[in-house]
Amino acid sequence: MANRLSKIYTRTGDDGSTGLGDGSRINKDSLRVDAMGDVDELNSIIGIMLTENLPDKLLSQLTQIQHDLFNLGGEICIPGHRILQQVRIQDLEAQIDAYNENLAPLKEFILPGGSKAAAYCHLARTVCRRAERKLVELHRKENLSPLSLQYLNRLSDLLFVMCRIINQAAGVPDVMWKNERGRI
Repeated sequence: MANRLSKIYTRTGDDGSTGLGDGSRINKDSLRVDAMGDVDELNSIIGIMLTENLPDKLLSQLTQIQHDLFNLGGEICIPGHRILQQVRIQDLEAQIDAYNENLAPLKEFILPGGSKAAAYCHLARTVCRRAERKLVELHRKENLSPLSLQYLNRLSDLLFVMCRIINQAAGVPDVMWKNERGRI
């Protein structure tokens, strides 16, 4: 990869188009570019999370997730290309199950917050859901791997559980929704 990014600006996008990994060009406001942007934003937020004081057991998993998201971006960038494998979804499910075993059962919804790291994790979860919605929309118009949709769905679940793990490790309670029944 010595000279792969030797020139950062190319001026080829000055007309509002961008190049895909297969060499084709599309408009920067296309659904595909929008989906790539949401996945990239999610990856960036996870990068912010990694700057916080997190439980050690989450660090390597979040780094792996960043690699997965980069691979997912590659899938979106190269129409018809497949990178993500079923084993990554199985890994996410195993992590969800393992983490959830040590958490108290939920009786109410949780609001985003608690510790700063958990708040960032909640932000990552919501951006993950947006990326998933965008990918579903793109999938309806163009053929995408169902694994990419499954991956984002499981990842948002894992991020929710990670929010709780982060707060638990920091000794900060989750912010519980106060259901004021009868009030509208």
